[in-house]
Formats: sequence, structure tokens, C-alpha cells
Amino acid sequence: MTDATRNGTTRLSPATHDALAAFAARATWPSGFVVYQRGAPADGVFLVTSGRIVLRSRVRAGRGYVPWIATPGETFGAEGLSTQAAYSTDARAEEPSETLFLSGARFRAFVREQPHHAIALVAQVLTERSALLDKLRELTTLSVEQRLLATLVRMGATDTFTREDGHIVLNPARYRLLCELVGATRESVSLVLSRLTGEGLVERKGSTLIVSPPRRLAERIECESATDLMVPIAVGDDRPVA
Repeated sequence: MTDATRNGTTRLSPATHDALAAFAARATWPSGFVVYQRGAPADGVFLVTSGRIVLRSRVRAGRGYVPWIATPGETFGAEGLSTQAAYSTDARAEEPSETLFLSGARFRAFVREQPHHAIALVAQVLTERSALLDKLRELTTLSVEQRLLATLVRMGATDTFTREDGHIVLNPARYRLLCELVGATRESVSLVLSRLTGEGLVERKGSTLIVSPPRRLAERIECESATDLMVPIAVGDDRPVA
């Protein structure tokens, strides 16, 4: 029903995309445009066809947390499929983007007339929800360094943030986005990146950071996990024994 996997999230097949397009409204969004804001009445679901849409939860003035970046073939705003719903985040086009939008009424028509493809769409939404739950687990159980490495691996799985050799390129805007994805202050992220620079995983070129490809970062995560398993549990330590 679906193809192309990115970090555990499937993407709609071309056949399902074409079937959905016949029921949906197409829209283009300039870079920086706010598609909707948290608390606004929600209806239907969006599918990204080009560009990327960043979902952001405002924490305090000047700070936010980004739970999800919707890239081509992925959805956002699916809370609009529930009854009397309101959007849970702000949604902003971080670059010129295009979306398809299924209102609640058009979604129900899609289910009636194209049930096979509608099931694929629902599966896509649920898979993305599972990815969000996994991010919640990371936020509550992992250190800043572990979360940062996991986030960089996810960023490296898309062409949006990488160059041809697979290295991740972080300009100032992407650095801010990285902090919001990790859910940590710039100071905390900077300390971790400094350690990774010392290990040869990050290189600074002016105001831009060049990060090693996801494969090397994944190896770093595996090494850290193995080290954690070998740390003895002290008497009185309330951590669960592996």
C-alpha cells in the first residue's frame, strides 16, 4: 500500500497519491507562510507534495519545540479528522511548499469511493503517530547528546538537510531548527556539538556546521549504548537494571 520508508515512517505510493489528489484541494505556500496556528479549528488532513512543513509548539518567547517535519509524501494536521478538533501546533512552510488538503467531508467521500487508498492514507497517519510516540520516549528517557544524535540521523535521512556525499549541512537557520527538534537550549546543543567536533564527527566552516553522514552517527549511538550497558549500578541507584 505504501512505499519509501524514512526513519520508520512510510510514504504514500504514487497510486494512492494520484487517487487522493482527485479529492483534495491543492495549495502552494511561500517560505515562512503560516498554514495554521495552534488552537484554530481543525478540519481534514494535509499531505505534503513538495517542500517541507514544520510543526512547532511554542514553549516560551523565542523558544519552541518541533515534534515533526512533514516532507513530501507525509501528512500533517490529521487532528482535523476528529470531531470538533483544534490544531495542536503551529504549521509553517520552511521553504516554498505545496500540499494537498482533504477536508473532513472530502475525506469521508474518499473513504466511500476509494477504500483501498483511504486505508493506505490512514495507515500513513498512524505510522507517523507511532514515530511521534517514539520521539516522546526519546525526550523523556534520553540525554541531550543521545537525542541530538538520534535527531541528526533522522535529518540525514532526507535530501533536504544533506549534500551529495551524505554529510548533513547545518546553517544558522537549521541549527536553530535542530535545537527545537532536540528540545534543548542552544547552550546544551553547543556543548554536545563541541564534543562531537573533538571526535571528528562535526566540522565547522564559518557559521556552517558539516556533520558526518548518518551511518557514522549511528555507529556513535551504538558505541554509547554499549558503554551504558557496562556501567555498574551503584547501591541505591534507582535506575532499572538492563
